[in-house]
Amino acid sequence: MNYRLIIILTVLVAVFAAGCTDNNINSNFSSNSSINTTNQPSNAHYEASGFCPYVVDGDTIDVDGVGRIRLVGINTPERGQPGYGEAKDFVKSLCLYKTVYLDIDNAKHYDKYGRVLAVVYVGNTNVNAELLKRGYAEVMYIPPSEFNPYSWTG
Repeated sequence: MNYRLIIILTVLVAVFAAGCTDNNINSNFSSNSSINTTNQPSNAHYEASGFCPYVVDGDTIDVDGVGRIRLVGINTPERGQPGYGEAKDFVKSLCLYKTVYLDIDNAKHYDKYGRVLAVVYVGNTNVNAELLKRGYAEVMYIPPSEFNPYSWTG
């Protein structure tokens, strides 16, 4: 069995066990358009969470206990392209040194580089959607995916 898969499954079991005792895992999510980074998601469905010690760029972060996370459904500028620094700085302002919550893509768990594909939440904020709304990212829909990033732009 893949080492990363074992880690993910272990984290999922731990998160599920914690959620069963303190009701942290809910099946419905209502996106809040304002940025609230002080509380954990109150109505979010997520499979994992962890501390974010490093932001790679505008669409990739590291999460302790989970690994490298690729924000699914979006694409931000690469190093050297216009907007790279702004997108990365925005993600840093939301995620760096905070607990993030991950709704992992059930249709496709990993990208071709082995990164976990997920929607990232900080507080009640969908970071993927917020990047789109603020113009730091573009939609990048690659099927299969359980998420429809076009619904985040409205």
